[in-house]
Amino acid sequence: MTTGSPTVLILGAGINGCALARELALNGVSVWVVDCADLAAGATAGSSRLVHGGLRYLEYGEFDLVKESLAERARLVRLAPQFVRPLQLWIPVSSRLGGAIGAIGRFFGWKYWPVPKAERGALLVRAGLAFYDAYTHDPHWPKYQVARTSQPGTLRVDSKKYRWLLSYFDAQVAFPECLTTALLEDACNLSEKQGLDFRVMTYSKATLCGSTVQIVPVAENLGTAATIDPAVIINATGAWVDETLERLHVPSERLIGGTKGSHFFTFNERLREAIQCQGIYAEASDGRPIFITPLDGAVLVGTTDVPFEGPPEQATATESELRYLLDTVNSILPEVRLTWSDIDFHCSAVRPLPYVTAATTGAITRRHALVKNESAVVPLFSIVGGKLTTMRSLAESTAAAVLAQLGRSATANSQDRPIPGGEDYPPDGEALGARLRKIAERTGFSADSVRAVWRLCGSQTECYLTNPPDRELLPDTDFPCCYARAAIERQWASTLADLVERRLMLLYHQRLTRACLVRLAQLLVETGRLATAQVESAVTGEIERLGARYGKRIE
Repeated sequence: MTTGSPTVLILGAGINGCALARELALNGVSVWVVDCADLAAGATAGSSRLVHGGLRYLEYGEFDLVKESLAERARLVRLAPQFVRPLQLWIPVSSRLGGAIGAIGRFFGWKYWPVPKAERGALLVRAGLAFYDAYTHDPHWPKYQVARTSQPGTLRVDSKKYRWLLSYFDAQVAFPECLTTALLEDACNLSEKQGLDFRVMTYSKATLCGSTVQIVPVAENLGTAATIDPAVIINATGAWVDETLERLHVPSERLIGGTKGSHFFTFNERLREAIQCQGIYAEASDGRPIFITPLDGAVLVGTTDVPFEGPPEQATATESELRYLLDTVNSILPEVRLTWSDIDFHCSAVRPLPYVTAATTGAITRRHALVKNESAVVPLFSIVGGKLTTMRSLAESTAAAVLAQLGRSATANSQDRPIPGGEDYPPDGEALGARLRKIAERTGFSADSVRAVWRLCGSQTECYLTNPPDRELLPDTDFPCCYARAAIERQWASTLADLVERRLMLLYHQRLTRACLVRLAQLLVETGRLATAQVESAVTGEIERLGARYGKRIE
């Protein structure tokens, strides 16, 4: 451990907290990351999984946010190709001039001027996409296109309702949970090389006593207690920012006014065929944007935007929200005929938006802010807002403020640093297939098993499969048990929920069985995370959790 290295305490292990830990480690700062739950268990896991510039932000005049987001989109596609990939999106429109007056009102902030509700027309969408292309500054990034709905090769949206389809490209991160873990792994490796004090303490709560922070696990078998006198505290707890300040006894005005976003996932074959590995960005009847996007063999449909005042961890998708999303899909793609039984599972999370009195939830800015809590005994900053796309730039600007507080300046940044698993990443197609076949030959695993791991960690796949103790697979999956064991030992997984929902992404398997959960529980026993007598209760508890929180049925 480097002597005299100041330690920064980051509260919150979502994607923003983990990106910040990495940025600080790059600059030689010791970091402790503490979270009441698991990595990426909040808004990160419940996001729409889009890495985008924010086409709608243009209507509110947030050009700087669009430029920042587009720059970060390009950077993530380049530095994290194993997680972030371009995605073609189609916008169906029914009129030429619809929504123009409303857009002008939103652009100039005319909150009280009566604006008729109207769907955005082709001219307005084309203007937005033209700005979007201009801000991209990448000659290789595809430009927007316009097509008639009757034109061959376009998506089969309702041609009676829509006359045109406008196509553009953004990007998608299928598993932001895995991206978050990779950021933290990089921070850990950087810290080890420099001899820094780096710790990750999930399922732990922090309380402030004077200038000392006491950290206590939420359960006896989920960690050990510790104390720290941090040089700086960063409150990166997202929707829990206000609750965290209250628990630390730090007076503050209300900072977060989160809204709930819900999604559902389906394996419906008609829908998968209809979107053809592309996405749809449309408007629901109330003007809310709706995304229908492919996701690892499933299709994601979302999102809602509902004010939420309860504990963020209690946010779940309601029947009315799911009916709203179902009805919207069927109005856009009537041939698909989705029904309630087509929903495989759903998710919901609270966006950590700033507390404002906006006329509509969609008008609340998605930009981030760093608020210093002057009344705290220890220098304490709270991160307010932000989004998946700008997590790296948020971390860079926050690290600069932290370093300034420590009397230092930044000596490095992550602008050109690949995220673990993205190094030497082959393009899709023959090169990727050849790479996977070589890994299969060297490790003795099947091509399906290699691909199952590759989608979670990219170019790091072989290091997780080299010299495994055996070739055992998790029951009813192609997943190697050795990777599940590595997730426990090297990726801070402590519970069945950690493995199923945020490391192995088994939640996204169409057929998840009890036998698979039992074997995972046994692996937790083998690695000392669970007692043998607790296996049955752990499996039963996870099945109940998957049903209550996600509506996921276990075979």
